[in-house]
Amino acid sequence: MDRMNELVDLLNEANFNYHVKDNPTITDQEYDKYLRELINLEEEYGYVREDSPTKRIGGEVLEGFVKHTHKIPMMSLSNVFNEEEIRDFDNKIKKEGINPEYVCELKIDGLSVSLNYEDGILVSAATRGDGIVGEDITNNVKTIKTVPLKLKKPISIEVRGEIYMPKKVLHELNLRREVEGLPVFQNCRNAAAGSVRQLDSKVAASRGLDTFIYHIPNPKDYNLKTHYEALEFLSELGFKTNPNNRLVKDVDGILEFIKEKGEMRPHLSYDIDGVVIKVNDVSEQLELGSTAKYPKWATAYKFPAQLVLTKLKDIIFTVGRTGQITPNAVLEPVIVQGSTISRATLHNEDYVIMKDLKIGDIVSIRKAGDVIPEVVSPIKERRTGKEKDFVMTKVCPICGSLLEKKSDVVGSYCVNPKCPARNIESLCHFVSRNAMNIDGLGDRIIEDFYNYGFIKRYSDIYYLYKKREELISLEGFGSKSVDNLLDAIENSKHNSLERFLFAIGINGIGAKTAKVLAKRFGSLENVINATYEELVSIQDVGPILASNIVSYFKDTDKLGEVMELVNLGINTKYSDSSLESDDRLVGKKFVITGSFDFVTRDEIKKFIEDRGGSCSSSVSKNTSIVIVGSEPGKKYDDAVRLNIPIWGEDELKEIMNYE
Repeated sequence: MDRMNELVDLLNEANFNYHVKDNPTITDQEYDKYLRELINLEEEYGYVREDSPTKRIGGEVLEGFVKHTHKIPMMSLSNVFNEEEIRDFDNKIKKEGINPEYVCELKIDGLSVSLNYEDGILVSAATRGDGIVGEDITNNVKTIKTVPLKLKKPISIEVRGEIYMPKKVLHELNLRREVEGLPVFQNCRNAAAGSVRQLDSKVAASRGLDTFIYHIPNPKDYNLKTHYEALEFLSELGFKTNPNNRLVKDVDGILEFIKEKGEMRPHLSYDIDGVVIKVNDVSEQLELGSTAKYPKWATAYKFPAQLVLTKLKDIIFTVGRTGQITPNAVLEPVIVQGSTISRATLHNEDYVIMKDLKIGDIVSIRKAGDVIPEVVSPIKERRTGKEKDFVMTKVCPICGSLLEKKSDVVGSYCVNPKCPARNIESLCHFVSRNAMNIDGLGDRIIEDFYNYGFIKRYSDIYYLYKKREELISLEGFGSKSVDNLLDAIENSKHNSLERFLFAIGINGIGAKTAKVLAKRFGSLENVINATYEELVSIQDVGPILASNIVSYFKDTDKLGEVMELVNLGINTKYSDSSLESDDRLVGKKFVITGSFDFVTRDEIKKFIEDRGGSCSSSVSKNTSIVIVGSEPGKKYDDAVRLNIPIWGEDELKEIMNYE
């Protein structure tokens, strides 16, 4: 037992020196040797210390995440976007008779976490959630090597910080996922959030997550007089803190810090999206207090979206599951905010015409919302006369069918029901995360299986077990991976009804509306038999959606496919489950403007509010994001003027899991 304790202490100290202090004290070979010895001793004695490094290996599989109520609410921060607003923040504080020092910190683009310790031992970890209630992610957080399982002092304390994925780790993870035919992560933030929310802690352990800890919610309890002292105290306890924090004397020091860190942003090993500014003195923090949502003593400066110039080499066309034809920009590859961009959606013909884009143009691009590549505008003064005008295709680029325009929506459509592109996209949608959620059937694998003739319809997915031996013989597959896939397919039969309703691709029915329908009618049979009058009377279902639902189930081919799926054992009942909060929405204030052809503004509003966000009717400096549809009007102009992030239809569809 003494040797076990010796090994735990030795390995924990080695972990701290390597991952937190960046100062290795033993070799990797020595670490592995000692770890194996410890594992053997733990098995021999049948005992594992709470702070044993073997707990970082992972292995516990949860059925789902339980809720965690924060003892002290995890508040959001207000946002500022320019020098004027930073000076306004400073002036408001000075009007209270306070002449503050500030601590400036890098705003890490990751996932907020709360860590709770009792007598120095980690007992729980939780996401922010809605600020009041989050999700317990203790098992996954224990796998992160920079999170101490045992503090260097035996105290009880709650600390808060950010879980993030380093840029290099994301790059390597995406390379593996591409090989496996899995969808890649858009950015470090999404990758971190997805990794932390794995039910299997071994998956989380494999993702190379890291942390920076930056806050003690009750510093006075530890006789800490300033925030800077609190950061030093966190480091003494064994937490990894960011070395780029800086104490500044005034607002000019803040502006200097922002300029400096903005310039070094591309060279950091992790993503940041701004700078957090905090009054240093704890007594002054308490005096300033908080609003219902934000502390008055802190704010977050958001970096403007980075504009980069590149060449528009071509405009090509893709086909969605509804048949909509989307022009896409083929760009000279260029790095934007840490990732290489070579493609960007151009939405529809009207969008390209409005932007006055020509093939061969030098164009400015950015990442809308720091996520989605967006072509901002052509640089007309750099035109040479060799540029080519955009011409919208008249035929489907895949099947060659003549396109049609619909009177009620923007864009051109392929209406051929046998179009391979439409069918593949429909199958990809069917198995996606918010639909049937079949792990292992990524877009590339779906396309391969379609081309092999294995899958042509939804129901074919549930007959794949008959082709087990053929699947095993395919390159990149083996008996274990095929059996895992078949298990995932079988497990998907038990999903609640709303997933199935979303999966079958009723035009305009997103994940939220599918849930409303499932909850309202309780069973698939009742949905199928629902009249137009019954459907249109539902608050979240308008006339168009009601007509789409009725028409879908009147189509004999579609109804036949649905009934075959039912006969294969798909669950047709609604089983109640609470909506998950979304960290992309929680605590953020949205303004919705313009119109959308796939969803109503009320549906967007309800979707956001159900997941922890809020909506406002007017744009102000406190607005987090403006969601823009067609014909947006003045609110769009206000967003541009105030440099507020803008989401278009593509970003909205990604959030709401529409195709």
